[in-house]
Order: sequence, then C-alpha cells, then structure tokens
Amino acid sequence: MLRTSLATLAVLASLGLAQMPAQAQAPDPNNTLILETKDGPVTIRLRPDLAPKHVEQIKALTKRGFYDGIVFHRVIDGFMAQTGDPTGTGTGGSDLPNIKAEFTPTPYKVGSVGMARSQSPDSGNSQFFICYEGCGSLTGQYTLFGEVVSGMDAVRKIKKGAAGSGQVSGPDKIVRMRLQADAK
Repeated sequence: MLRTSLATLAVLASLGLAQMPAQAQAPDPNNTLILETKDGPVTIRLRPDLAPKHVEQIKALTKRGFYDGIVFHRVIDGFMAQTGDPTGTGTGGSDLPNIKAEFTPTPYKVGSVGMARSQSPDSGNSQFFICYEGCGSLTGQYTLFGEVVSGMDAVRKIKKGAAGSGQVSGPDKIVRMRLQADAK
C-alpha cells in the first residue's frame, strides 16, 4: 500500500499532478472572508473549486462594502442563519444579475456557507446562509460556496428568529465583511 505524505502531495499539487486535501491547503487571503459580528469575527474559506461564479459575485459585493450593516433576517435555531438582503425582508438582492446554480454533491455540514435562492434554482444573488446543524438535505439543492474555518461560536450567538418562520425582530447584523487580502 502506497502512503503519500502531505509534503509529497504539496509538491505534486504544485506541479498540478495531485490535489491536496481541503484541510491541508494553505489559506488563500483572496478566497478568505472575514465577517465581523458583534460577538467576534467569522472566517470563511471560499470554495471557487465548487462554485466559481458564486464566489466571484460574493467577492465583488464584499469589495463594494455591500454586506456592511446588513442584518441576519432569518435565523432558525439548529438550522441556519441567513443574511445578504439589503431590505432585511428576505426578498431583496443586489443590483448584480442572478447566478445560475452551481450544485455539487459536496455535503452540507455545520459551518457550510450556501447561497440562498427563491424557488428558482438560478436565482442566487446576494443572500447567503451559514449552517448550524440539519442542513444535509440542502446538498445538491443549494449552491455551496464556502465554509466557516473559525468563529462558529460567534455564528451561534446570532439572534434567533421566531419559531417556524425564523424571522428576526431586532436582528443582529454584519458589522463589516472583507476579503482577508483587503482587511485592514
């Protein structure tokens, strides 16, 4: 049985001959978001390997400061926290065009970050959600574009919404969101 060390994988990956496991990849500041909440920062590794168009849209909006001050309008305890709607109602989006779905079989798990959408699979725009538990059924139904790598404790402190609907009265907000490469 052949055993390959991470160092060997790194050499092969640099030559384009092998892929390193996701957890072994070096952080990429151009594909890392820092989402600041009142309870601390949340670091999100973007996954252009899974959803390149969605990652580009999120990055473009982040660079504009679009997400700064936007509320977590729908938060369901034990399921997910949703944000990214400038109207705070769950019906709004950015001025950029909607994006065609980029579904993958990569499973949703705690800390997965996915694109919110309407009934139409190709309606992702600016809204996204961060999973707590119970998101596995979203796999292949919603575009997965990132994962929380630190700060899940801050995500769990986001004010929860009403039972059933998840609509939040007096919601918490994104204080600021930046790409790690641009953070100052």
